[in-house]
Amino acid sequence: MRKYLFSAGFALLLAATSVSMTIMTPPAFASEIKYIVNDIPLTSGDIAHRAAFLRLQHKKGDAANDMIEQTLRMAEVKRLGIRISDAQVDAAYQRFATNNKMQLSQLDGVMEKSGVTKEHFKEFIRAQMAWNQALSARYRSGDEGSGATSEQDAVKRMLSNGGTKPTAMEYMLQQVIFVVPQAERNATLAKRKREADAMRARFNGCNTTREFAKGLVDVTVRDLGRVLAPQLPTDWADQVKATKVGAATPVRETERGIEFIGICSSREVSDDKVAQMVFQSQDSTDKAADDLSKKYLDELKAKARIVKR
Repeated sequence: MRKYLFSAGFALLLAATSVSMTIMTPPAFASEIKYIVNDIPLTSGDIAHRAAFLRLQHKKGDAANDMIEQTLRMAEVKRLGIRISDAQVDAAYQRFATNNKMQLSQLDGVMEKSGVTKEHFKEFIRAQMAWNQALSARYRSGDEGSGATSEQDAVKRMLSNGGTKPTAMEYMLQQVIFVVPQAERNATLAKRKREADAMRARFNGCNTTREFAKGLVDVTVRDLGRVLAPQLPTDWADQVKATKVGAATPVRETERGIEFIGICSSREVSDDKVAQMVFQSQDSTDKAADDLSKKYLDELKAKARIVKR
């Protein structure tokens, strides 16, 4: 299950805005608390930035409600233990600029002059990435109450396809974690990333990983076993699929520290379980994701304490 962070129209709008900036810099204003959402304050400044963001996208909407919903989503992902690092957000911000043929300074300028600010846009990115992970976890657990493909459904669909079973890649994976305690992240994260990059550069298959890890402090090597492509976590899936057997994915920062995934082997497989998973993956359309997101958010709203000041 995957949803795009930004629409094509928004991307084109930003690109055009960066070429011919006509937006006036908004005046400074005092920020005051407007809502309390489950004990989390929501200020007039937050709402003003979101209103500017909606204007920049030429979208109609209620900026206050938009921010209330984002606050509820972020509280939920925090409860689930989902963490999107600053490095992940910065990388997504950089990709957005690159995809729109902009320098970071140009994108920063668009955000500042439109009244959105880069900080607000980055928090929007963080919220989208975290919520996508929450939706994926809920979908995989079956808590959405519908949309899951049963083995019986898979058999029916195979029969309608002339008995042909779909195939999927099956990976044998190994996870390497350079552990960084939360209290030490600011001091040691960059050093640990260099160490992880050095080990990844030497990676040439899963049989030697533990030998390479000897003598390194706080390095965990986990054999993840066989994982089918539809089972890959969304934040690793693209990198795993793009990496050759015997190589490792680029390192990335996670809540545990710095990690990479080694690809021990891969093969194409087809059986009833694969059919069930592939069909379920095919059913995970954007509409299904939207429906699940709305249902999830409605549940959070029903339990929320929202006080207008």
